[in-house]
Amino acid sequence: MDTILIVEDEEDILDLVEYHLQKEGYDVVGVKDTSKVRELLDEEDIALILMDRNLPGIEGSLFIKKIRGEGYDTPVIYISAKDSSDDILEGFERGGDDYITKPFNFAELIARVKAVIKRVKKQSDVVKYRDIVYDITKNIVKIDSKEIELSKLDKKLLLEFLKNKNSILKREDLLENLWDDSENRQLKTVNVAIKRLKEKIDPTGEKNYIKAIRGEGYRLC
Repeated sequence: MDTILIVEDEEDILDLVEYHLQKEGYDVVGVKDTSKVRELLDEEDIALILMDRNLPGIEGSLFIKKIRGEGYDTPVIYISAKDSSDDILEGFERGGDDYITKPFNFAELIARVKAVIKRVKKQSDVVKYRDIVYDITKNIVKIDSKEIELSKLDKKLLLEFLKNKNSILKREDLLENLWDDSENRQLKTVNVAIKRLKEKIDPTGEKNYIKAIRGEGYRLC
């Protein structure tokens, strides 16, 4: 069951959107500002964000632009009273996937929600981060549009980072999840494998894709 995050400061609209989405079988999380959005994206498996633009603290599309730059790629549909052509174009340019103007029809809203989620799921076999593109179906990794030769373990390790790009991955968890004989391995096995992967995907060390977090593990950066 997909979970949808609604960011809307008008309580009556928030309640109505929650009601109609729940009727369609979606799990819904509703908040009135952006203060907890990053935390929710890190902790929950959010399939889609419905984002108002006129919000307290920061304008909604500016917030989306900001978190896009931080690596968050959850799809976004704006729901906004800003309805000029320039406003709509601005929304797309700042990382939106669709745009609905207020007042809106709930049947149209549901249709657009389903369309965006369906489109994103079709694209889920291709994982992207910065200039890294991992086509899972073809088992091909490209960096800056050039295919990179990686071993089976390299690819498993890279994919684990790409799928958890907003999280710190502990060495213990990587060892247990990626090595079949993990009980016979030491944690330095992970360190060596990551060092080898970094040398292959970033031979000059300029891009610094993977960073060691002292005492915790590794994360994409």
